[in-house]
Amino acid sequence: MNTPLIRVFLTTCLLLPSLFFVSGQEKIIKLDSLATPQDTNKVEILGADRLTLLKTDDTTTIQILAGHVRLRQGKALFNCDSCVLNNGANIFEAWQQIQIKDGDSIQVNARHLRYLIDKKIAYLDGGVSLNDRKAVLTTPSLEYNLQTDIGIYTQGGRVVNKKTILTSKEGYYYASLKEIYFKNNVQLTDPAYRISTDSLLYNTATQTNRFIAKTTIIDSSGRRIETQDGFYKGGKAAFNQRPVIIDGATTITGDKIAFDDSTGTSQAIGNVVVVDTAQGTTLVTGQLYREDKNERMLATGKPLLIIKQDADSLYLTADTIFTALQPVIENKKEDRVTRKDTSRIKQTTGITLVKKDTSVRYIEAFHHVKIFSDSLQAVCGSLYYTDIDSAFRLFSDPVLWSKESQITGDTIWLFTKNKKADRLTVFENSMIISEGGPGIYNQVGSIRMEGKFTAGALDSVRAFGNAATIYFLQDEDSSYTGINESKSDLIDIYFFQQALDRIVLRGTVSGTVWPIQQKNPAEMRLPLFQWNDSRRPKSRLDLLK
Repeated sequence: MNTPLIRVFLTTCLLLPSLFFVSGQEKIIKLDSLATPQDTNKVEILGADRLTLLKTDDTTTIQILAGHVRLRQGKALFNCDSCVLNNGANIFEAWQQIQIKDGDSIQVNARHLRYLIDKKIAYLDGGVSLNDRKAVLTTPSLEYNLQTDIGIYTQGGRVVNKKTILTSKEGYYYASLKEIYFKNNVQLTDPAYRISTDSLLYNTATQTNRFIAKTTIIDSSGRRIETQDGFYKGGKAAFNQRPVIIDGATTITGDKIAFDDSTGTSQAIGNVVVVDTAQGTTLVTGQLYREDKNERMLATGKPLLIIKQDADSLYLTADTIFTALQPVIENKKEDRVTRKDTSRIKQTTGITLVKKDTSVRYIEAFHHVKIFSDSLQAVCGSLYYTDIDSAFRLFSDPVLWSKESQITGDTIWLFTKNKKADRLTVFENSMIISEGGPGIYNQVGSIRMEGKFTAGALDSVRAFGNAATIYFLQDEDSSYTGINESKSDLIDIYFFQQALDRIVLRGTVSGTVWPIQQKNPAEMRLPLFQWNDSRRPKSRLDLLK
């Protein structure tokens, strides 16, 4: 046995504690002097209570450290209770109270660590937590790459960021980006919303959620969002690939939808469909701008509004459609209205008094307005509708058709009841024309007209104020025998099965009955005569032309 060699080894072991167990600053200086600071791939020993050296062969020495172990590799610091360091195999393993500080912002804790020195990959397990000063990730096991700052867990993880909690089966943490990619059964809970999805990218600094898979979001108001692409952050969102938003009785679908709850505004673009089950309406449009306040909606890009009825839905289209709720509060005079007075007001004006502090829906349509239903059609330059009296007000060259009859005037008010035409009023330059055959038109003109509908079909019209008519007379065989050209104070027009049945002149009457042979039917026209059949929408498809 080589006695001197043994004596040198024992002397070295006795001297080693003196190198490690001096006071704090001296200890760090002495240990740092043993390492090469420029070599960031090497692990430096900064301190420990005990160190044991084991030489397994000529090239491999194992260092066993215990008690307040502190190591460093580049900018990363390692703390633990005990550690086995094998520089030859480029690996060390540590146990109990493990702490990794990666730069100034990342801290990882666990009970067990296996670390690949050259690859800078840490495999941690046992109560693992990762803190980036914004959020805390906890998981049973974690693979963390100190070179790329990427952490991976596959056995379930939980992230807490202020009041937001996220869980998933798998996760990929990108420390430099402050982002976590959650995968497989992702659940997010927050006081303001809940998210369920299969894949979610979450930024811990901005608390922004990005979606790349089918996702359901339910916020504190009960609004439900279904999407598979986009982002959501604290009430601000933008979604692609035809998301669906269900907000109470309203469902909105579009190619793209964005909203900002802080301003109460939203926008939908591309094949937008808005279904309101409470109002019984469907809006189809190219673009939609919406404000939560008073439920304002502005639709552009060939909007089409469908008002559902029992068997004859009404279709409305225009260049632009605007709809909103309007608060209505009765004034003091209305508060004192008696039941008898209320009945009288309703009969004379068609206006039903509403309860206090309620809201009514109104609709405005502008430019190239068209209305279609099986029983009537209409066109005009602009339109206004309100639930107060359930009336469509048609302005700017309005025309209304009911079967063979055409009604024109400066302004037309069409009142509805239970979403069906109930009565109408035509103001100034009023005229009704009914086509009896090729070139034959029965006509009545006056200052004002009032009409009534039965079951949504035109039943009768009264014309008053300079009323005049040109009416073609027929015998029992329906052959034309003459032309009645007359004026009267009042003229009543009656319809049967929506076809002109008879015209009755009341009061003072003046005029002439011409034999059919004496007049050319094509020349028998009232001054304001204009047949607008080319403007009439004859089908639902005509509304989109």
